Amino acid sequence: MHADDGTAAARPGTSGNVAAAHQHVRRLILRGELWPGQTISQTKLAGLCGVSRTPLREALRMLRREGLITGEPNRQVTVAPFSSPDLEQIYAMRVALESAAVRCTVMKMTPEDVADLQGHVARMEDFAASGDYERWEAPHQAFHQALVVKAGPRFARTLAELSDHGERYRRYYTEPGRRSWERGARGHRAILAAVKFADPEASAHNLVAHLAHTVHSVIALIDPGYDPLTLGSVLAGLLPGPRYRERYA
Repeated sequence: MHADDGTAAARPGTSGNVAAAHQHVRRLILRGELWPGQTISQTKLAGLCGVSRTPLREALRMLRREGLITGEPNRQVTVAPFSSPDLEQIYAMRVALESAAVRCTVMKMTPEDVADLQGHVARMEDFAASGDYERWEAPHQAFHQALVVKAGPRFARTLAELSDHGERYRRYYTEPGRRSWERGARGHRAILAAVKFADPEASAHNLVAHLAHTVHSVIALIDPGYDPLTLGSVLAGLLPGPRYRERYA
């Protein structure tokens, strides 16, 4: 484990210590530098963040409410382990909300908005070609945010948090091999094609299919025997065909 380049920035004045510590530890967890199930002392964590124990404790309470850490206050901190039910809930909520937000957004998009989406896809594919996940993630986030932003700030905030929480799992899936990059790129291109035609239903369908493939692939890696009943029920109402309806509806 190592601190990232946010360590030096986490030494602001008193008023910013809690926010800085929260963002620093959150980033370490989402990037996998604090790994799932890892236990670390609060003293060591405070040192990594460059803050005292007092603001760190408040930052940890925020992370605990967010579900990224477990443990009691004033004791050692444990990063929330990977959990198939947690992953399933993240994506069940995300596909339902994001598909609705995409339907709202697509008809409000300008030619400039569509051009921005094309740019995000091009950047993703360029970074994927070199296997640069760190740079790929920025246009990936921007692409999905642009698909929902016109649905309203509550949609955008909630979906940003769900996406962040899925980030820990996505890294496990995306980094092992090139096949996952290529499959993801096809999904993004399909969404973009439907958006260009100003087709909200096709845009939502392609988005849901893209997210469904991602979450099923991750579950297959971390817990092959797990049957995502809740996710399947949500997908049965969003995707046509018998795959989900016959089994989960």
